[in-house]
Amino acid sequence: MARFYWLLCLPGLILPYGAFAPWVMEHGLSPRLFVAELFSTRIGAFFGWDVIVSAVALLGFAAVESRRLGRHVLWLTAAATLVVGVSLGLPLLLALRERTPRAPS
Repeated sequence: MARFYWLLCLPGLILPYGAFAPWVMEHGLSPRLFVAELFSTRIGAFFGWDVIVSAVALLGFAAVESRRLGRHVLWLTAAATLVVGVSLGLPLLLALRERTPRAPS
C-alpha cells in the first residue's frame, strides 16, 4: 500500500496546481478573490467546505498519529495540506504510516 500512497502524491500535487497556477498567473496571489470565487456558486461552496472540513479532520488525525510516528509526520502533513491540499496531505500521511510497524493487537 505504501507504493500506492506515494504514487497518489504525484497527482495530488500536479492536478490541483494544474488548475491553481494559471489562476495565480492571471490574478496573482489574492486570498480575498480566491475565497470570493471559491464560494461564488453553490457547487463551489460545496467543494470548498468539503475540503476545509476534510483538511481539519486530516490535521487532527495527523496530530494523533504524530505521537506514535514522530513529530515530523505532523509537520510534513500540515505543510503538504496547507501548501497544496488534502489531495497531497492525505496520501503523504498514509504513506508515512506504512513505514512504521504497528504494534500487535
